[in-house]
Amino acid sequence: MNKHHQKAPNELANNRKAHHDYKILATYEAGLALTGTEIKSVRAGRMNLRDGFVQFKHGELWLANVHISLYDQGNQFNHDPLRDRKLLLHKKEIRKISEELTQKGITVIPLKVYLKHGFAKVLIGVAEGKKQFDKRETIKRRDQDREMRRNLKNVLR
Repeated sequence: MNKHHQKAPNELANNRKAHHDYKILATYEAGLALTGTEIKSVRAGRMNLRDGFVQFKHGELWLANVHISLYDQGNQFNHDPLRDRKLLLHKKEIRKISEELTQKGITVIPLKVYLKHGFAKVLIGVAEGKKQFDKRETIKRRDQDREMRRNLKNVLR
């Protein structure tokens, strides 16, 4: 595993595809309302953010389509792996995000999940989808930067 894909010590899940598919306009830290078996699976790092998104329902923000695997020792108290989970934010933040969601082409996606003071937090990003040519431009720029660093490193030797 190279250094770019290593997790931070408290990071539990990361949506690496998000920065490729979307231009992130703003980020917010939100708490997650989880059940007992869900938090145990999350702490074990058994979750997938890839297809997740945030919905605005009944004045609240909900994290949808995020898969949290079943807890092995959960027996009949286990949770539904794809259930919607409530995001815990301040009212001002919820109001601001809901206003941004009304704009065309704007979505809210989960970027990463991590532990902070023992609580699971999710970093959500207000994002705008990239077009195919934008993705190619990003890849091209990244390759040019990598080549420039490589050349600079060789010159300094």
